[in-house]
This record gives sequence, structure tokens and C-alpha cells, in this order.
Amino acid sequence: MSKVAILTDSNSGITQAQGKELGIFVEPMPFYIDDKLYYEDIDLTQEQFYEKLTQGGEITTSMPITGELMDHWNSILEDYDELIYIPMSSGLSSSCATAQMLAEDYDGRVVVADLQRISVTQKLAAMEAKELADQGKSASEIVDALNEIKSLSTIYITVDTLEYLKKGGRLTPAVAAIGSLLKIKPVLSIYGEKLDKYSMARTVKAAKLTMIEALKKDMKNVLKTDNLDDVVISIAHTNNYEAAEKFREELLAEFPGKEIWIDPLSLSVSCHIGPGSLACTVTKKLTDKI
Repeated sequence: MSKVAILTDSNSGITQAQGKELGIFVEPMPFYIDDKLYYEDIDLTQEQFYEKLTQGGEITTSMPITGELMDHWNSILEDYDELIYIPMSSGLSSSCATAQMLAEDYDGRVVVADLQRISVTQKLAAMEAKELADQGKSASEIVDALNEIKSLSTIYITVDTLEYLKKGGRLTPAVAAIGSLLKIKPVLSIYGEKLDKYSMARTVKAAKLTMIEALKKDMKNVLKTDNLDDVVISIAHTNNYEAAEKFREELLAEFPGKEIWIDPLSLSVSCHIGPGSLACTVTKKLTDKI
């Protein structure tokens, strides 16, 4: 029986400590802040990141450094027969394509799964991969199973400020200025590999209602189920835990009895949307154990 390791990156929201508990390896994402290199959850905490972000620090994201990623793979493969690497969506970063190219030198022992996931949905995929590995499935069997349901997941995000979307070039300065004056709250969606505008709301309350209705619609039309046991519903946020807790209560009123995770959004997403955002997701489950 093949011994399969699961590796994801810190965009999944899995911390180094949580990774040890779950038996999942976590590649820390690198960041350059004012030209100094940091690694998420190694020498850069969420608190430090938001402090630097709100103080106007020049933050740029980076894909995992090639040599370091290969060193990590080599270290893991000393104890495992095969390795599945689940990086952030290829639509949001070139790190997935780079990893797939590097994996070609590993004679099939490293399989890079492009599941087009990010944050809590990426975390779920890693947890399900680990569950299948524990059942004795091979790397190819696990990736085939994950690929079958990879598109059965959606994310909706509302941001507190348009400043960071403008800074990242996703909004023109004029649209950002008008939106800020009118206090418009955009609702963004991630379905598959694209981050797109879903709708606009005038208040946070209206944005949350829009996202809740979108989850209900997606359960029916995208995930093709009305059974809450078939899905995972999650909340993610950027430095906004109290609001996330309140949002959970609102979601529970619509999805009674459902366990709803709350996780911080990964820093790679946070630097593009800023603090104070809220996100919710619905994802089809692969295994009943999660």
C-alpha cells in the first residue's frame, strides 16, 4: 500500500500548528513587505500583517520559492512514497503552474492538484485528501476523486473598503472614489478560478443577505443538492472575527443545525481586499468524515 503525504500552502488557512494536528504539511507563503522577505505563520503573524498593511507598508505576494519548495518535497518523500500538493487556484496565482512543471522531475511521485480552490475551500480539499490517504488510496485515486467535485464550490466576499482593490488595479480610481462616497459594498465571487464582481450593495446588511441568497441558489443549481449533510458551509474574514461570529448566527437562521466553520482569509487574499471583509462559501463534500 502506497504511503501518500498531503501538502497544501498557507493560502488554505491551515496554520503550521493545525497542520501538525491534521497530519497535513503546509508550505508557508512568502511575502515581501517594504522589500523584506517574510513567511506566513513562520515569522509573520496575522496581527503583524494587518498592522503593516494598515500603516501603508508596501506588500507584494510571491509564489513559493522554487528551491525551497523542492527541498520541502524532497524532505517529505524521505518518509512517503507519494506526495499530493494542493496549492492555491491556478486562476489566482502562477504558483500552481510552476509546481506542475517542477513535479515533472519526480517520476510521478509528486502530483500537483489544480483544484481551483482558495482559503476554506482549499482547506477542505486538503482535509479530504488526507482522509482518502488514510484509507489507503493512491495519489492518482485521490486526485481523481478531488477533481470530480472541484467545481462544486463557490465563495462570496464583501469588502469593507475599496482602497485595496483600487491599489491592486481591480478598480479604476474613479469607480473606487464614487463607491467610497456612496458607501457601496461590492460582493465579489470566486467560482472556479476567477475572482469577479457578483453584485453591489448599499450596506453590509444588504451584502450579507445577497451572499446568503447566493449560497442557497448555488446549493440548488451548482451543487445540485438540498441536503445540508452533503455540504460544508464556511465563513472567512480579514481581521474581522466579531463580525464573522455575528454572520454565523445569521447563516444558522437560514441553515439550521449546520456546523459552520470560521477561518481567517489567507494573507495572499487579504492584501488585495484589506481588513474588515467577510466571506462565505458552500462546498460539496467528498467524504462523510469531514
